[in-house]
Amino acid sequence: MKLLILYGTTEGQTRKIAHFMKAVLQNAGHQTTIVDTTANPPSPKEYDAVLIGSSIHMHKYQSAVNHYIKKHADELNLMPGAFFSVSLAVASGMKEELQEVQKITNDFLEHTGWKPLMTTQIAGALKYTEYDYFKRLIMKMISKKEGGATDTSQDYEYTNWDEVTQFTNEFANKVSQKLLSQL
Repeated sequence: MKLLILYGTTEGQTRKIAHFMKAVLQNAGHQTTIVDTTANPPSPKEYDAVLIGSSIHMHKYQSAVNHYIKKHADELNLMPGAFFSVSLAVASGMKEELQEVQKITNDFLEHTGWKPLMTTQIAGALKYTEYDYFKRLIMKMISKKEGGATDTSQDYEYTNWDEVTQFTNEFANKVSQKLLSQL
C-alpha cells in the first residue's frame, strides 16, 4: 500500500509523531512518503491513502495544512484518510479541554470540506527549553494553572506512543480492508 503522511508543526512534536507513524507503517510493509506541508507537498492522487496532522496553536491549525486540505478536498474525499490533531490540551485530561479540542477539529474539517475516515487527538509536548522568555513565562503560567509541570529547565513530552501506534495500525488495517473490498 502506498501512503502519504503530511504534517504541519510549530515546535516539532507533530513532525516527530508523523515520523513515528511512518516507521510504524514501514515496519508493516507499507510504502510511505512523509512531507511537511510547507515544502510543496505532492497531490494525494498518487497514493492509496493519506494521513494529515497538525498542531493547534491559539485555537488554529497550521495554515499550510489548511491550504493543502482545501486545495485537495475533492481528491481527499475520494480516498481513505485520517487526521491527527496534536495539542497540549489533550494532556490535561480535563473534559472541557478535550471537548474544546474536538470542537476545533470538527470546525476545521467542516471548514476545509474534508471528511476523513478517522480522526484522533494526540497529546503534544511542553518544550520550555525552546521557548523565548515570554512564551516560556506564559506556558509556565498555563501549566501551573492546570497542575502541570513548571520546571522550565527541561521539556515534557506527553505523547502516548502506544496510542499513536494503535491509531496508525488501525488506520492501515481499515485502508487495507477498503482497498480489498474494491477488488
